[in-house]
Amino acid sequence: MHKKRVLLLSEGFGSGHTQAAYALAVGLRELDPTVQTRVIELGKFLNPVLGPMIVNAYRKTVSKQPKLVGIVYRRQYKKSLNRLTQLALHRIFYTHTSQVISQLKPDLIVCTHPVPNAVVSRLKRLGLDVPLYTLITDYDAHGTWTSPEVTKYLVSTPLVKKKLTDRGIPDSRIEVTGIPVHPNFWHTHDKPELQSQFDLKPMPTVLIMGGGWGILYSDNLLEYMTRWRDSIQLIYCVGNNERAREKMLSDPIFQHPNIRVLGFTREVSKLMDVSDLLITKPGGMTCTEGLSKGIPMLFYEPIPGQEEQNCEYFVQNGFGEMLDSTETIDKWFSLIQEPYASVQFRRNLMTKRNQQYNPTQCSRAVLQLLQ
Repeated sequence: MHKKRVLLLSEGFGSGHTQAAYALAVGLRELDPTVQTRVIELGKFLNPVLGPMIVNAYRKTVSKQPKLVGIVYRRQYKKSLNRLTQLALHRIFYTHTSQVISQLKPDLIVCTHPVPNAVVSRLKRLGLDVPLYTLITDYDAHGTWTSPEVTKYLVSTPLVKKKLTDRGIPDSRIEVTGIPVHPNFWHTHDKPELQSQFDLKPMPTVLIMGGGWGILYSDNLLEYMTRWRDSIQLIYCVGNNERAREKMLSDPIFQHPNIRVLGFTREVSKLMDVSDLLITKPGGMTCTEGLSKGIPMLFYEPIPGQEEQNCEYFVQNGFGEMLDSTETIDKWFSLIQEPYASVQFRRNLMTKRNQQYNPTQCSRAVLQLLQ
């Protein structure tokens, strides 16, 4: 019997796109171990020198000139990648993409980033006969995601579906699946066991995340949070930003028994379960992981464009709030110290989550498409 093969293509412009690809791949195998999956970041895979250089340049632009990123995002909002851009991308990076696809022989291709989506779309125009599914990994629908060659769009919410239908994409080519999360986020872990595993105290705990690139909030508010360190346990996750981690570890303000400073970790699911509040940049992936855990969220410094749209969705739907003042910190840090109020609030979030999101839904939808 032929084993179904799924090829998932992404790019490293922010960690969430590739995380979504891996989450979907693992989720598919969890539900059906016979499915074979392969995740590839095309730029790095096919051009290991130039690809990471371009991603690094993008990261510096995001961190130092976020307004420029927002301007470009808005100007191109309704436009798909034009044919000239697609051809240039194909020539620079992906001249061997068709060979990779021929070797792997996938039954289905899922793209979690607009760039490989555009390249595969071009290959389909040239004769490639493999279904192309586009998983939009934000709570918005930028024009660069769209292409006539896409077989079906997998989107986060009915609002994103409406944005696509407003652009003339048929309803039948769009399915609301939610953004996939790793199976670790499908279930809740035992809190006392986690406190023992991470050597944490049984006290109110706040998880502060800077995303995969470790871009943390302004020093002033980071330091302000430490004023609560005698009554609130603080876990700072700075991702791959080793410079920020070393700086914080050497700062006496963060040298306290109730403060942890972590680098890259694969235990985010457990850290969310052991925490009572999440403070994070509103990346589509982290927000969805927080949603799956039903943890209240505070959002800081959204990158103009997709992160602003992510933030707007979660705030409007009651899953989080913008962190824009010390008063917001005081309000939430006080709330999580009231056991009944904190537990009740999280229960309400889980009820709301169950109405709007099923962590397994995207994986199940793709399995259905494979049939």
